[in-house]
Amino acid sequence: MDLRIEEVALRLAQPMRAAWGEMTERRLLLVALEDDDGLVGYGEASPLEPYDGVPLSDVRDALEICRDALRDTRGITGAEALELTRSVADSPHALAAIDLALWDRASRREGRSVASMLTEDPFRWVPVNATIGGLEPEEAAELARECADAGFETVKLKVGLPDDEARVGAVREAIGPDVALRLDANGAWSVNEAIAAIATLSPYGVELVEEPVHGIERIRTVRDRLPVRVAMDETADVPGAIASGAADAVVLKIGRSGGIGGLLARATLARSTRADVILASAWDGPLAVAGAVHAAAALRLRDASGLATLTMFEPAALDAVGVGDQSLGDLAARLTARDGTISVPRTPGLV
Repeated sequence: MDLRIEEVALRLAQPMRAAWGEMTERRLLLVALEDDDGLVGYGEASPLEPYDGVPLSDVRDALEICRDALRDTRGITGAEALELTRSVADSPHALAAIDLALWDRASRREGRSVASMLTEDPFRWVPVNATIGGLEPEEAAELARECADAGFETVKLKVGLPDDEARVGAVREAIGPDVALRLDANGAWSVNEAIAAIATLSPYGVELVEEPVHGIERIRTVRDRLPVRVAMDETADVPGAIASGAADAVVLKIGRSGGIGGLLARATLARSTRADVILASAWDGPLAVAGAVHAAAALRLRDASGLATLTMFEPAALDAVGVGDQSLGDLAARLTARDGTISVPRTPGLV
């Protein structure tokens, strides 16, 4: 197998502000995996160091180790290729890129969609939320109004910043009472700060708070002391966290799960604790978003997933990057949310 690696930089249409910092550009690693038959599958590694602590250089190093391990292999199955790379590189993001490429290639070989290979009866559309960063209250309200007018039934707002109440209040007023409002603090608070902040913000009608604090027991404490649903996101990577039952919901991402297979295994574990499952993108590129859309369809998720993020990139940045005979812009266009849902790709390949 031949594994090719390309680093790309995608500029955001406007800066994304969250508790962990501000981002203006997203750097990704695209991979192309080709076997003896000449069929190519495409994947993506999308670590985000300010968010998950994983440097892009570390993932690239892991992918280069995987490339060396795969170079002289002939006639191995996708499962064997993934197991081989897992044995030489301990990097979920690198494994996710290879896993996505293997699914992309297998889907093209079989001539059917990834979702239909995962389950007999996947959803045809996946409900998704709009995501709004830590903008000034007036800007956040204007964007939230546009999202509600576009048909989104759930809006997620970044909090854990100095002007939270003004921003939350402005967004709630803009979207009206019928659109669900979800907050994401990215672990910015201590337990006492979280309890106080959520008590202040919950009268605005909060559906869910993602990662109010970091840590299993801290999340459990906040969940047990407040009536608002609490989800773990970053904490889901802590050993034992998903099985702990400490949260009402678990947010899962393709990259941190090691690909589609790892994500489905994590989702099954979360559901065994009666937690809801939500999938999300860490401003991933179209290939990782597509993988998550297929997984959400196979899991038949009804909670809105945070996958409507591709419009946050400058269109020219996506159009400038080629994937086979297409561009990332072509792929992103097929994953655009309409009326609060993304249509699950039904053709062979990830998207």
